[in-house]
Amino acid sequence: MEVLKVENVSKSFDEVHAVKDVSFTIETGKIYGLLGPNGAGKTTTIRMIMNIIMPDSGKVTLFGQSMCDELKPKIGYLPEERGVYPKMKVRDFLKFLGELHDMASAELDEKIDYWLNRFEIATMNYFKVEELSKGNQQKVQLIGSFLHDPQLIILDEPFSGLDPVNVNLVKEIILDFKKQDKALILSTHMMEAAEKICDHVYLINKGQKVLDGPIDEIQTQYGHNSMQLEYKGDGQVIKGLPIVTNFNDFGNFVEIQLKEGTTVNDLLKELINKIEIYRLQAKRSTLNEIFISLVKGGEKDA
Repeated sequence: MEVLKVENVSKSFDEVHAVKDVSFTIETGKIYGLLGPNGAGKTTTIRMIMNIIMPDSGKVTLFGQSMCDELKPKIGYLPEERGVYPKMKVRDFLKFLGELHDMASAELDEKIDYWLNRFEIATMNYFKVEELSKGNQQKVQLIGSFLHDPQLIILDEPFSGLDPVNVNLVKEIILDFKKQDKALILSTHMMEAAEKICDHVYLINKGQKVLDGPIDEIQTQYGHNSMQLEYKGDGQVIKGLPIVTNFNDFGNFVEIQLKEGTTVNDLLKELINKIEIYRLQAKRSTLNEIFISLVKGGEKDA
């Protein structure tokens, strides 16, 4: 089911075009990665979805209508910037957020207990927020974003300040929400984390769409000319081939990129009788490799 539709949205600040003609659709039961380098327009796009700033042109539709107060309980939002009250105690802060969504007292206490335990910070129940580490403050803010059980969850840099163990914990929670048929938007610069949990990615650079599609299809599309080659002989023979556009040596094997329109057979013909090949296989491009390639390509075209 469609819960969010962004249509041809643009936003400028003075002479800076922060977002240019961005469009995408979000459905339930899927995790969407809104990705891009710093300053790409990700946070501006999210703020327009949340009605924090208004677009210069275009339209945002949530649950079939424009944003209004009645829709806010259906949405959970984690902003990129820290949004906690440092002098409040953790439990009091979370109760305050729950009451803003008209949660009943008994339900609210139950939810707070559940999430504090899930995030392994139950012992910090009555600590002031400012007494927590940056990572634990991030956990509190995450809890506050979905304490009221929203249908659409928008997380802007959710892994900020978290160590690898807690990054994995947050990924598990996000995947649990997917199983509950919630719709999720994940904006992050952590490509490896996005690659593991996102179903669909939307990459923007300099405010414009660069890439949009299911992650499996994108990795197949951009990895069709990437190869891993294990061999014996002189690696410079491979590196010097005119059909090889990229060459990375890892000691016992190399990763290469073939020129567009070149086949594996073309490569084998070039290498026959020159080196001894032990293994040759297609390489699945990582999201980070695709990201860097497209962003650098955009810089060259600019």
